[in-house]
Amino acid sequence: MEQPIRILIVEDNVIIADDMQSMLEEIGYEIVDNVIVYEQAEEVLKTQHVDLVLIDIILASDKTGIDLGKHIRENYDIPFIFVTSNSDRATVENAKTVKPNGYLVKPFEQQDLYTSIEIALSNFTRSDKSAAAVVESQEDVPMSNTVLKDSIFVKKQHLYYRIQFSDIRFIKADNVYLEVNTVDKKFLVRSPLKDYLEKLPKNKFYRAHKSYIVNVDHIDAINSKDIMIKDTLIPISKDFKEFIISAMNS
Repeated sequence: MEQPIRILIVEDNVIIADDMQSMLEEIGYEIVDNVIVYEQAEEVLKTQHVDLVLIDIILASDKTGIDLGKHIRENYDIPFIFVTSNSDRATVENAKTVKPNGYLVKPFEQQDLYTSIEIALSNFTRSDKSAAAVVESQEDVPMSNTVLKDSIFVKKQHLYYRIQFSDIRFIKADNVYLEVNTVDKKFLVRSPLKDYLEKLPKNKFYRAHKSYIVNVDHIDAINSKDIMIKDTLIPISKDFKEFIISAMNS
């Protein structure tokens, strides 16, 4: 099922924090919490699912936003953006040590906030993690990769929506686009089929045919030439047929 991006705001100026929350909710993001100190943010990260964190560098606590960024980088596989009034050289150099995924200087507009979040999600990569998520775009632009959790994000209009890998039934190539068929919806993604396959769990998704990727957990029936997924008949290659028969007999 689709789920909006979940964002944690860490900002000690309540007026600015509330304004940020309103802007984000208007765009369609979900705000997990809106906190003012390091310790509150640490607790939220422990107990809630968070996709991205917006952090003021100066907080109402002994520990700063840079300390929080370091904590996130060392303990969580999520992107974070510094949102601050400080753009002096010393502050920027200090912030760079924890490798933020964005740096947004106040005051800013809603579009600035939205753009910073999208860029952070698009550029975030952790190749040393086995869990992966991919941000794909429905727009006529090259796709970008993002590593988050075990899901794929598909962009619809101005929002990224989470689709669990387990909800994907099959993917069909249609010229330069892919049709991603989930349990309840279809999405268009611009990508070569072979590139998309590389971003999916290798123990569940296989190229059944030159034009199809299938989730083997959703196969309902098989014959010598096709498989059935829900009510869709999908052609299969000789290699895939042999693979499925071998798996059935093992």
